[in-house]
Amino acid sequence: MLKNLKLTQELLDYIYSHTHHLHPVQKDILKHNNSLGDLQRMQISEIQAHLLQLIIMISNAKNCLEIGTFTGFSSLSMALALPNNGQITTLDHDNKTVEVAKKFFKKAELDKKILTIVAPALDSLKKLAKNNKFFDLIFIDADKDNYINYFDLSLDLVKRGGIIIIDNVFWHGDVYDKTNNDKKTNIIRKFNLYVKNDKRVEKFILPLGDGLTICMKL
Repeated sequence: MLKNLKLTQELLDYIYSHTHHLHPVQKDILKHNNSLGDLQRMQISEIQAHLLQLIIMISNAKNCLEIGTFTGFSSLSMALALPNNGQITTLDHDNKTVEVAKKFFKKAELDKKILTIVAPALDSLKKLAKNNKFFDLIFIDADKDNYINYFDLSLDLVKRGGIIIIDNVFWHGDVYDKTNNDKKTNIIRKFNLYVKNDKRVEKFILPLGDGLTICMKL
């Protein structure tokens, strides 16, 4: 039986050297995030960014929603893959990091493609649903305590056949460590089981970065 290769840094370097290069402003964001210490963990990985872009292009998505902006690496990555008439709406409660992200969006000349909303994400999602907004793709990467709530609300906002992608479903590898029973790990375990049993979506977990669950609304 063929075994999966271990995703080492050397293998990642090989992958990146045989993939299209990052946009200069994507590189700027990565450089900025490298200076943030432990907060850097809130950023998606480069390989995840490439995958998000490819999924957007393959699915012909034009209208995307992101829950969790941070400093804008994932937002900008998705915006780069959208067509000229596409738009991404990104939600975050932290005005400080959103302002940093907006500077990067403007530097890349993509600020008109990216709508930022600063408010508690649950409130923003409910308002979007009330206004009958629908999206082709939704990316969830925010506070883990609300993952199930974000997922359920996203199912009301994504079109049939649309895609929901969720980050951090491995929670640093702790979800499969049977000796680990801390609160955050159990929250992610509960979420993963919830999605597994949800008949409204087709789904699969990809072992990229900290784990990505890819769902298609049925």
